[in-house]
Amino acid sequence: MFEQFIQLLNQYAALSKKEVNYIRELKSGIRFETLKKNEIVVKEGEIFNSMYFVLNGCIRLYYNMDGYEKTAFFYTKGDFIRSVESYRHEVPIIENYQAIEDTVVVHFSKALLLDLVNRFSSLERIAHIAIEQELISAQNIIYSFIAQSPEERYSDLISSNKELFLNVNQYYIASFLGITPESLSRIRKRTILKDKKTNS
Repeated sequence: MFEQFIQLLNQYAALSKKEVNYIRELKSGIRFETLKKNEIVVKEGEIFNSMYFVLNGCIRLYYNMDGYEKTAFFYTKGDFIRSVESYRHEVPIIENYQAIEDTVVVHFSKALLLDLVNRFSSLERIAHIAIEQELISAQNIIYSFIAQSPEERYSDLISSNKELFLNVNQYYIASFLGITPESLSRIRKRTILKDKKTNS
């Protein structure tokens, strides 16, 4: 797990041997955790003042709204998970984070994060890149709802991780796309027919 973790971090910024060895020798503050399918990672009302990094699997961010769960985002391999407001200001979150399949994450305490970014420039760069990626993802989601049809949003989502999103609960996908499960079913059928024609 550790080697995979370092490989994924290196995609953000190259780590020196000194940085890798320091992380390897940590006795506390960093944990590798295996989450079971449907396990709640952090829930609304709690203070989320740590950070997760996804090694394998998928975690969804959702809100409870009028008795319904509204999926807002999916975190997959190589993604950082952090609630910036709760992390910075120690306030309870209003969202929920749930593993939607068996998922392996790296869990960082706040104290360790502060130590790492202050100690090593590469890790500070990684932290900045992670924040930038979260902002870019939020902008892309807003754009997709303004400029794209549900079918186009579905196509983009599937192309990002086809094996994963074809097998997760389709209610989550429909909720994320802002459509009903019935509408999603029709979109999936049209997509399958289109793929068959393309491949024939």
